[in-house]
Amino acid sequence: MAKKIVITIDGWSSCGKSTLAKQLAKELGYVYVDSGAMYRAITLFFLRTNVDLASKKEIKEALQNISLEFIFNSTSGNSEIYLNSENVEYLIRDMFIAEKVSDVAAIKEVREFAVAQQQKMGAKKGIVMDGRDIGTVVFPKAELKLFMTADSAIRVQRRFKELYEKNPNITIEEVKDNLELRDYIDSNREISPLRRAEDAIELDNTNLSESQQFLKAIDMAKEKIY
Repeated sequence: MAKKIVITIDGWSSCGKSTLAKQLAKELGYVYVDSGAMYRAITLFFLRTNVDLASKKEIKEALQNISLEFIFNSTSGNSEIYLNSENVEYLIRDMFIAEKVSDVAAIKEVREFAVAQQQKMGAKKGIVMDGRDIGTVVFPKAELKLFMTADSAIRVQRRFKELYEKNPNITIEEVKDNLELRDYIDSNREISPLRRAEDAIELDNTNLSESQQFLKAIDMAKEKIY
């Protein structure tokens, strides 16, 4: 008999975590929670309201004025993030957010705020969540944990292709520099650094197609569910 589980997908930037998480959620009829989108939305709010990242007082006050929720868009077939009732799904994908999100996500108060919301979303199980610390901090008891990785040159190419469609003026050097910086910040931050959970299964997709990757992951999920 099928049971509902929590699936966590952690890993480096531009490894296709969100793509795989969405595919798994759709196939299993689970809720997909994009933790990265939550941090990006918080970053957008901080930038809009000129929050001083060195001021704990300003950060705490700002977080009290943030409401985040995911609402399913039947047209796109995806769950989209709303910041204080405004759909910001596309605004948060811009490069100016990417350049700041790792700094914001490294702040203790921000992570505590986001983790509390994420754990609340996962209380009923039947969710797939991707990020940097989902299997280590948010859901340490998740039934299936994946850790995604890929060759850095491949990740740069993937990220460049994704951003170029939205901004033809972007250069591959900008993308490479941003990715390297995010990797460094994510893995060296004091609060919840990116690391593979001891019981996570590594999924290196350097030489895998999206469909090959999905088939591997769905097989792992079904082993845990049935």
